[in-house]
Amino acid sequence: MLSIDANAATYFVDRHIGEGRGDKTAYLEAETGRTLSYAAMAEGSARVAGALARAGIRPEERAALLVLDQIEFPQLFWGALKSGVVPIPLNTLLATPVYDVILRDSRASIVFVSAPLWDVVAPAVADSPYIRHVVVIGDAPEGTTRFETFVEGAPLMDAAAVNADEVAFWLYSSGSTGQPKGVAHIHSALRATSDTYGAQVLGIREDDVVLSAAKFFFAYGLGNEMTFPLSVGATSVLFTGRPTPPSMIDTIAAHKPTIFCGVPTLYAAMVAQMDATGAPDAPLRLCISAGEALPEDVGQRWEKHTGVGILDGVGSTEMLHIFLSNRPGDIVYGTSGTAVPGYDLRLVDEDGNEVGVGEVGELLVNGASAANCYWNQRDKSRNTFEGVWTRTGDKYEKREDERLVYCGRTDDMFKVSGIWLSPFEVEGALVSHPQVLEAAVVPQRDEEGLEKPKAYVVLQSGTGDQALKDALKDHVKSKIGLWKYPRWIEVVDELPKTATGKIQRFKLREDA
Repeated sequence: MLSIDANAATYFVDRHIGEGRGDKTAYLEAETGRTLSYAAMAEGSARVAGALARAGIRPEERAALLVLDQIEFPQLFWGALKSGVVPIPLNTLLATPVYDVILRDSRASIVFVSAPLWDVVAPAVADSPYIRHVVVIGDAPEGTTRFETFVEGAPLMDAAAVNADEVAFWLYSSGSTGQPKGVAHIHSALRATSDTYGAQVLGIREDDVVLSAAKFFFAYGLGNEMTFPLSVGATSVLFTGRPTPPSMIDTIAAHKPTIFCGVPTLYAAMVAQMDATGAPDAPLRLCISAGEALPEDVGQRWEKHTGVGILDGVGSTEMLHIFLSNRPGDIVYGTSGTAVPGYDLRLVDEDGNEVGVGEVGELLVNGASAANCYWNQRDKSRNTFEGVWTRTGDKYEKREDERLVYCGRTDDMFKVSGIWLSPFEVEGALVSHPQVLEAAVVPQRDEEGLEKPKAYVVLQSGTGDQALKDALKDHVKSKIGLWKYPRWIEVVDELPKTATGKIQRFKLREDA
């Protein structure tokens, strides 16, 4: 049944005007100080919707958003939803050939680009046979339209009547194991995440101020910066630049968020800086982490510095946000917690049978925020979305207390001496050493052709001589067992990662 109320923009944007929040700040840009009130967001998104219709962009056509975390983004995203056009937030850190693949795959009819990103996407835009309009936020190059010009004088359009099960937007997966895939999400999925994780785990409030290091284009960041704050009328602080440890610590100190959302890699680096400079002064009440499992040592050190624990959780682009998590007052570092209310979880073996306590299985999840499909990838859709269950590709061990412990991606696990080894367990042991900042573990064959663990480590400082490598091996043996230690250790300047902070172990496997 078609209804204006089924349009996600009605609940997350327009509702706030009738509830008296029009003058409240919805978004604040940390670097520029620009703000966007709830009333301005409602009007701005309505004008974007009118401008899209005026430009001949029809419902169900796609609009690519290569836009930084700035106040134009929510106006574009919700404006597209209001008009029935499907917005596709794009990773802002990709290379030209990847944008070419995505623009061709999505067949986007219009592209919105932040001016600093124009040069990298321009060749892909020029080669696209589908794009009819290019709108640039900032100085517009020849042949493009400036954002202000695009919306100037456009009629204000009310949210279109839609079906709650209608596709609302796409996200492209981060590509931790290869080329990104288009993931189609429906209108009701947004509220499904805010009614579950947002309300029942975060307990987000109207007086909260949220800062997310994860960006809008990342499913995790979209929930942090958009879905959860707008579900209650809270305020989000947007950081346009790259979230480095110094920039995040300074932004926390300057804008006083009550909720901070990071990823394990960033938390580890921020903790390393806090060891020297101390924690910023801010009224933090909650910190959350996702993207990869949080090492136990990092969580403990963060809490020691800030007095606030980190809610380590698990989500995916396919499920839109976190469905497995620790929660306030019930944090056990080294585990991913328990199912978020509203989600069902299963751990299954290779034959689809549920595993018991102490056993390892692939995690399957059932919840209302699941995606419809991968665009134009039928086989991958059928292999991932099995009835109400979504395969995550993650391996977990079930504890007696029902908490789940992350063991690695299904294709990251390997056997040593006939026993399954979790690379994450070895990585966690390495990171607990005071001289290690980051670590990644992959299999490498020895002289007898047998797989053994090889570690790539990033050090806090120094180059890493043989004495340190030997010490790290002994450290792992003492922490998790004699047979699990890395037989080879290579010190590197950085690990290959996606823009969302996930380690791309498949690239390390290729080099091992």
